[in-house]
Amino acid sequence: MKMLLFALLMPGLAQASTFYVTVAGLGGEPDYEQRFTATANDLDKVFRTASGAHVYTLTGKQATRAKLTETMATVAREAKVEDDLILTLIGHGSFDGTEYKFNLVGPDVSATELAAMCDKVPARRELIVNTTSASGGAVAALERPGRGVIAATKSGTEKNATVFARYWAEALGDPTADLDKSGSVSAIEAYRYADRKTAAFYESQKRLATEHAVFEDTGRGEAVRTTVDGAREGALLASLTVVRIGAAQAAMNDPAKRELMEKKEELEQKIDALKYQKAAMEPGEYKQELTVLLVQLAKLQGELDK
Repeated sequence: MKMLLFALLMPGLAQASTFYVTVAGLGGEPDYEQRFTATANDLDKVFRTASGAHVYTLTGKQATRAKLTETMATVAREAKVEDDLILTLIGHGSFDGTEYKFNLVGPDVSATELAAMCDKVPARRELIVNTTSASGGAVAALERPGRGVIAATKSGTEKNATVFARYWAEALGDPTADLDKSGSVSAIEAYRYADRKTAAFYESQKRLATEHAVFEDTGRGEAVRTTVDGAREGALLASLTVVRIGAAQAAMNDPAKRELMEKKEELEQKIDALKYQKAAMEPGEYKQELTVLLVQLAKLQGELDK
């Protein structure tokens, strides 16, 4: 079981790329249109600084079902099994009790259709960040082993416009989101940051919160609000780097240090995977395996610091 989890979380980082697809859907009103487009453009700027990144951003008249289908088909052709896919949806969504739809220019796209597009991408790890209203109604259709799903709302019945996207984008540029000081922001770190900031927003406005973010990353469970020690929820999100920051990003852009950085991230992901299995291991076995990994990590960090 332990090796199976490691295999899922460790896709082999050598020469791996991340494919970022960001879509700002139909705003309906000038204020929303401007807000959605601005957030998508903010993400675009961040993603384009990443080494080995393939960035696709659809806004305004380009945010159509046909263009999204075309873009995802391109990603499916170009992505390899060792790559990651991060699909971010910004805007309005709807849920009729059965089916979720993401509002686009022209025909909307359903969660089932989105899942089918992603299923064709050979990337071993995928992340869908659905920041729209009613996004919780899409989780069941989108979930799959090897794919993390983050939704701005806990269900399809939370239908008001959301602010989660604003803080998700903010997390990717704020060093404080990097809780473990690894030089990168993982999906679980960005989720926690955005969730905390969203709650603080409603408190500052003295308003009842109308959105409660959730995630699902086991491929076969109910979406949850937070991680629990010993549970599998959160392991995939913890292993998936959304962006690198500061010295870590500079190292990835330096050919002489990139291989060391990739090995460092691989070790960090092994440590994360091991921590999620702690409850199922003998204390001595856990301590021994953790010590070995930490020693290897310290040596690699020493090489990077030279």
